[in-house]
Amino acid sequence: MSNEENYIIENEINDAKKKQEYWDTGIGLNKVDNLEPSEYLLDLSRKNINGELKYNEVENFLKKYYETQDSNNIDIQREKECDLVSLRIAQLLEDKSFGFSPITLKNIHKYLFKDIYDFAGNYRNYNITKKEDILNGDTVKYVNYQDIENYFDYDFKEEKDFDYSKLNKDELIKHISKFTSSIWQVHPFGEGNTRTTAVFIEKYLNNMGFNVNNDIFKDKSLYFRNALVRSNYANIPRGIYPTFDYIVMFFENLLLDKDNELKNKELYIKELFENNN
Repeated sequence: MSNEENYIIENEINDAKKKQEYWDTGIGLNKVDNLEPSEYLLDLSRKNINGELKYNEVENFLKKYYETQDSNNIDIQREKECDLVSLRIAQLLEDKSFGFSPITLKNIHKYLFKDIYDFAGNYRNYNITKKEDILNGDTVKYVNYQDIENYFDYDFKEEKDFDYSKLNKDELIKHISKFTSSIWQVHPFGEGNTRTTAVFIEKYLNNMGFNVNNDIFKDKSLYFRNALVRSNYANIPRGIYPTFDYIVMFFENLLLDKDNELKNKELYIKELFENNN
């Protein structure tokens, strides 16, 4: 028998519970951009979970469906984005292959947003800001587009060389939180950074053998994003400094089954809402 015959080609799993988790995570992560799925997707996802349809069949049905819809209707296009990206997140989470590299991050973005954004899988070539509700309209300072590759070279090398064996559980959670915060702050793409980061991190954690609680990403995706904002925001004259406390609590729930109360309203920085006079 040759070595090639010892390999098993992966097919879609038959575990309805796990499939439900992956779908819930995909749909939940789209809520970071206030995107909601169509009823049509929910019906197709149930058929996939029950084994009636494969992922590629779901995608084909979705594409045919949206060919008949008004391409100029913003609400329909937002629904289309949610549907296709939710499907693709579920696929990627089920797929256990993984490579620890910025190339993997790029390929995740390309797969999630192909035929949605024309820049899918490409780093931005411009600088960006984004008004944040929890910052009263202020923005995180994202990495200059000219420095994206250098930042990733450094972050990924540091993480690849890092020795997890010397950490206790608390130290481990803090380290993962800081690494996640660091790659998110680069914000390498024009759109879809939080969803891409979340999928990459979950696949990375699964690859290291962690048992990820998918319910947390499903229910607390906006908290996840806002916690990353808090870990990267400073306004020193106002006495505001970056804090990892919130993203640490998220990962404690995600990986250690802790029951931290993750309240989005607690992420608002009250000093930014006070009168400056």
